[in-house]
Amino acid sequence: MTVQAKICGLSTTETVAAAVDGGAAAIGLNFYEPSPRSVTPAAAAELAKATGSVDVVGLFVDPSDALIATILEHVALDVLQLHGAETPVRAAEIRQRFERPVMKAIKVAEPADLDAVAAYEDVADWLLFDAKAPKNMVGALPGGNGVPFDWDLFQGRDWQANWMLSGGLTTENLAAAVTATGAGWVDVSSGVETAPGEKSVARITAFMHQVNRL
Repeated sequence: MTVQAKICGLSTTETVAAAVDGGAAAIGLNFYEPSPRSVTPAAAAELAKATGSVDVVGLFVDPSDALIATILEHVALDVLQLHGAETPVRAAEIRQRFERPVMKAIKVAEPADLDAVAAYEDVADWLLFDAKAPKNMVGALPGGNGVPFDWDLFQGRDWQANWMLSGGLTTENLAAAVTATGAGWVDVSSGVETAPGEKSVARITAFMHQVNRL
């Protein structure tokens, strides 16, 4: 099975180049200001110039229409990733208004969390399964907290929408995650960092080498 990867939260031209050269199918640019991975619209525009044919995904958390419009004035995003508490109705509104594919994050900690999928399958072009932050985690973000969820929750599950796996993925656990879930797409952020928001060219290269081996 071929596995494709999205490297999220990039903020330098060097790490974008590492992702593209390594064979990533998509990169993510973070527009959630409280995140250490966030980039300004101007910086995002410069980073997007180095992506070639690789899809550029914009990560938003409960965004206003004005914010999305401002970002799109600077960067021709291919996909809008919604990583907050956006309802199915809101996801559909964003998809229609901005005429872009929408990716909705589903945050998972227990079987009941997967019940939300049915409401989004008709309004999102992509689902992204991420780990729900532990309740006792200090400084938890909407995503990119470096914790996995129980991949066995995927046993016997099937979804109609395209989907990708995220949440605590690293070079070391990637093969096990793909084997357990059957994921054809994976998304990594903290797993290729040396510190929150500090992406490593070497770690991106190693992660993509593992992806390509799969």
